[in-house]
This record gives sequence, structure tokens and C-alpha cells, in this order.
Amino acid sequence: MKEAHNGDTVKVHYTGKLEDGTVFDSSEERGPLSFTLGQKQLIPGFEQAVLGMSEGESKTVTVPPQEAYGARREDLVLKVEKEKFPPQITPEEGKVLSLRQQDGGVIEAAIVDVGDDTVTLDANHPLAGRDLTFEIELVEVA
Repeated sequence: MKEAHNGDTVKVHYTGKLEDGTVFDSSEERGPLSFTLGQKQLIPGFEQAVLGMSEGESKTVTVPPQEAYGARREDLVLKVEKEKFPPQITPEEGKVLSLRQQDGGVIEAAIVDVGDDTVTLDANHPLAGRDLTFEIELVEVA
């Protein structure tokens, strides 16, 4: 059986779960995920878990925040006055907005609270600061 190394294109089935067992993502409905090891296409902890696996092998790994989406950063939580919102946008909790940065880049921020005068936006990745557990099955090494 082939073993997965950097530069190999691999196909994996996976299920990602939070600490409480809630599934946040899975390949089971879509078919295996294909990616090239070492290309930084996925979170580092996931790629590291696949390195050295053999075709047909399965494992469960827990990836800490620093090897996933990083720590939660309070400086990415912003309060914005409602009056600064464009008239075509109605602030609603859960809505995700694309915000243009001063350098021209774009980040996504979720509306997490709508007050009388302010709206709170959170630009952290939804999985930032979380331990993520993955059940991984290496289907193919090419």
C-alpha cells in the first residue's frame, strides 16, 4: 500500500467534529476530498495527520486551534454604528458581510449582535479557538 508524502495528491474521506460531538463538515455526502500534501490547501493539522498514512488506513486526530484556524482574536470583533451601514443592507444576526480593507483585501464578518444603535461584527473564522476532531480515511495516494 502506498504511503502519503509531501507532493502526493491524496483523496480522503473525513468527518470533522467539535468538542461536543457536533459535526461541522463531512465528505461523506460529496465524495472524497482531493488535495496535494504540502501545498497548504488545508489547515496544517489536517495535512500533518494525513502525512505518513497508508491507503485504506483510518485514524482519528484532534487538531488544536494553533494548527487549525488560530486563536480567537477579540480585535476582530467590531462595533459599528447602525447609521454607517449602507441603506440597502438590513443588519440581521447571522448575516455574513464582505468588508473591504484599507489595503484592498476583503474579509468576511458575521453579524453577531444588533443593538438599538450599534451592530457587532465578528471577523474571526467560525472555528477559530476550537479544538477540531477529524475522523480521516485515506482512500487513495497518487
